[in-house]
Amino acid sequence: MNTKLAVSCRNLRKRYDDKVDAVNGLNLEVKAGECFGLLGPNGAGKTTTIEILEGLLDPTEGDVEVLGCRWGSHDRELREALGICLQETKLPEKLTVREVVTLFRSFYKRGRDPGEVIAEVELTEKEQSWVSKLSGGQRQRLGIACALVGAPQILFLDEPTTGLDPQSRRQLWEIVRRFQSLGGTILLTTHYMDEAERLCDRVAIVDHGKVIALGSPAEMISTLGGEHVVEFAVENSAGKALAELPLAKLTSVKAVRVEAGAYALHVGEPHLAIPELIRLLHDESFQLVRLTTRHASLEDVFVKLTGRHLRDE
Repeated sequence: MNTKLAVSCRNLRKRYDDKVDAVNGLNLEVKAGECFGLLGPNGAGKTTTIEILEGLLDPTEGDVEVLGCRWGSHDRELREALGICLQETKLPEKLTVREVVTLFRSFYKRGRDPGEVIAEVELTEKEQSWVSKLSGGQRQRLGIACALVGAPQILFLDEPTTGLDPQSRRQLWEIVRRFQSLGGTILLTTHYMDEAERLCDRVAIVDHGKVIALGSPAEMISTLGGEHVVEFAVENSAGKALAELPLAKLTSVKAVRVEAGAYALHVGEPHLAIPELIRLLHDESFQLVRLTTRHASLEDVFVKLTGRHLRDE
């Protein structure tokens, strides 16, 4: 089942009884060996899409191939080749970590040693602990161990770090990187843009069931025109309107965005733009109350495309 294209779907649609299109004509290709991210807000169609690719849901329309095979014709072969970690994994509370991973290993003709996988996800010290005694991060790592123990070619991860603390998130990131370094393919859904930037070779931003942008994180961020964002807020004692100022004409400013009473400038060279901004505000009697700079991110791309933040969803 080796192929250069790990996942392919064309004109994928999923319509429910109330005539809501959770997925609406989605086209997607994931190359073998890459970490591919599906990004978007809650309700964008990410989970529905990944569950169709996993064989858990039937599409209303469209063509789906995974590792060159189709659900309905090669189900057993596909299940042997996929590792799946759902958005929320329910495991028997009174089984130990070792018993759970051993149980999942029994579902596959070929697979890995349970102890080796438990060590890989850093749960060896909890090997004899009941599932009920695990923290949220430990449970999530156990869910990934269950996905890895069958020695899959593709790992499907649906919102794997939602609700986890920063340390647990980074531990999961290392597991993902290790799997990919050994030749595995990952399809990841997330609404954490920083996670996608760190892990993914390519990403697709999904909104209302469609792909609205596709490319590497760097390529997508470059479409903003400026690699840096200067954010500032002012107090105006002279009654002037900040919107009337020629902010877009400042040196290296590529775009101007207004949100929640503050301004964001996309700039190429902040060391040139910031002094001009400060002089302009001073000359026009605006009092600067906040100014920060940061690198542009996928979150900025999403705002440009949709006019809203992911956190607003």
